[in-house]
This record gives sequence, structure tokens and C-alpha cells, in this order.
Amino acid sequence: MEKHTTELELIQDAMNTTKSKKMFVRYQAVYLHLQGHENIAIAPIIGKCEHTVGKYVNAYKRKGVAGLIPTPQKGAVPKLTSDQECILIETVSQKTPDQVGLEPNKNWNCRLLCLWVYNTFNVKYSITGMKDMLHRLGFTYTRPTYVLAKANLQKQEMFKQDFELLKKA
Repeated sequence: MEKHTTELELIQDAMNTTKSKKMFVRYQAVYLHLQGHENIAIAPIIGKCEHTVGKYVNAYKRKGVAGLIPTPQKGAVPKLTSDQECILIETVSQKTPDQVGLEPNKNWNCRLLCLWVYNTFNVKYSITGMKDMLHRLGFTYTRPTYVLAKANLQKQEMFKQDFELLKKA
């Protein structure tokens, strides 16, 4: 790999190799600044405000190209503690709603979980928030299926044969 001789070539190379539109815009802002354009003139070109252009340029001046890479955002603080999440996982995995006092339900859904979490931990969740938390905890949605315990296999076979005869008639 050849050594870059100027900052402009370094930024231009970064612009040409990035696949991220966000990073391209940041590189472009610095590239135009290094060419001598003012922030007020750069802002409409890249579709950002003058203040944002200044932030990109200052980040580049402080840390170089690495300063333009955005830092990951932490997100909101979870409403449940890790211990409470463990209790939730154990309850959903090993018990049915009617076993924890939500009769007559036999299968969990987000609405029932919101109710159970509120009754148990006094924490309110929306159905969408509960769905997101369950996804984060590694749960997936499956529709329950039922198998009749007293199904008679001989009668089922006879029905299938009779049905085939009716279809041919």
C-alpha cells in the first residue's frame, strides 16, 4: 500500500473506500474544509448545518480520520434489573400464565407479560417495549400448536380413505 503524501489524498481515499453514506458525508466535509471552503459554504453542499460541519472538522483536527468515526450510543437504561430479567426468563421458560395467577391463559404473549411484570415488579411496559426486551433476551415468537390427546388413529385413517373415495366420486 502506498503512503499518502497529503491530508487531502488521505481523506479522498477514505471517501472512495467507504460504503457508509454517513461516513462519506463526514469525509466530504473535512475534504472541502481542507480545500479552503468555509463551514457556512460546506453546510448546504453536504446537507448539514454549519455547526455540524464545525464538529466534523474539529474532530478531524483532534484525532485525524479516527475522530470522524461515530462512537456507539449506549441507549436507554433497562427498566428491569438483571436479577429481575433472570426471574422473567425463568418464569416464561418454565411456567404457564395460569401457574403464576393469570388464569385461564395457557400461553404467554406480550400483553400477559406486561401484566405479570407490572404485578410482580411494579414496572410498566408497553406491548412493543416488551416485544423488544424479549427479542434482546433471545426469545422468538412461535405460534402454539395443539395435539389432541385422545385422537383415535384408526378412525383418522378410515376418514382419510372415505374422503379419498368421496373426492373421486
